[in-house]
Amino acid sequence: MNILSLGRRSAALASALAIGATIAMAQSGNGNGQGNSQGAPGQPIEAGAPSVVPHRVNQLGASPTQGTMSALSPITYHGGALMTTPNVYLIWYGNWNQQNGSDTADGQKIVRGFLNGLGGSGYYLINTTYSTNNYSVDGQIGSISETTVAGSGRLSDRDITTIVSNAIASGKLGTADPNGVYFVITSSDIAKTGFCTQYCGWHTHGQIAGKDIKYSFVGNANRCLNSCAAQTVSPNGNAGVDGMISVLAHELEEANTDPDLNAWYDSRGAENADKCAWTFGQNENQTRLPSGAYYNMTSSKDATLHFLVQRNLSASDNKCYVNFNTKAQ
Repeated sequence: MNILSLGRRSAALASALAIGATIAMAQSGNGNGQGNSQGAPGQPIEAGAPSVVPHRVNQLGASPTQGTMSALSPITYHGGALMTTPNVYLIWYGNWNQQNGSDTADGQKIVRGFLNGLGGSGYYLINTTYSTNNYSVDGQIGSISETTVAGSGRLSDRDITTIVSNAIASGKLGTADPNGVYFVITSSDIAKTGFCTQYCGWHTHGQIAGKDIKYSFVGNANRCLNSCAAQTVSPNGNAGVDGMISVLAHELEEANTDPDLNAWYDSRGAENADKCAWTFGQNENQTRLPSGAYYNMTSSKDATLHFLVQRNLSASDNKCYVNFNTKAQ
């Protein structure tokens, strides 16, 4: 299912990760990553909340940043379990039936279009470089399930845990799946503590329904395009959702290779996608549409669907790629 063909990671985590971090720091895994002085891959952002691995807001500019072609500081394995073929669970939270051109059924369809063919793509195959003697990563995606949860108001990190727990308890997503990643995807009218100011998404894990459940928060970037998207126009005519897809891909890659926050990360705690956060490849690997929107992937299932996704790090050479099949950067 190779749908993607190549076309052209609070604010108080640590003083070394201040908003004013430079591009050079970001590209070495020291800026947009979530690292801390102990090298742990996550910590609580809110008191009493779970430790999360946040995807920092865009600090690199208003247009897609190419990023370095050189090898970055090493990412290493710390002994934890990996996910071979993760299942994906989408929990659409808030109001996804608005008339704003973003929180819509068509917006949800774009997300499905991206996920349905992600497994086996040159992009997701980058994760196969994280296989170990005890765990394999096959670069595939398992089943995709979804449910809708109405809601309003301001959410906290603990609220995200509750939303996942309630969605599992409802039975609408089947039984609790330790081999799944549960995404709480909020509509742009939902306020979330830290979203848009400290991060654009995060992932973590915890005991839910008696099992080790991996879950993630991703908000609709339409709430803050300058913070959580790389461009204010988009290849699919929905800048918020298109920006959100890049963050979702980032979190899924990390949950795959560091599901319990004890597997693959560098000396500062940055995970694979953190090392390449907010970089999209060199000019020759980006295509610009007449609308002015850039993309670096096209769906082979639907040639009208284009995506601009952040690069991911290969463990084989510590370089960032968009398509590992061709080693194109």
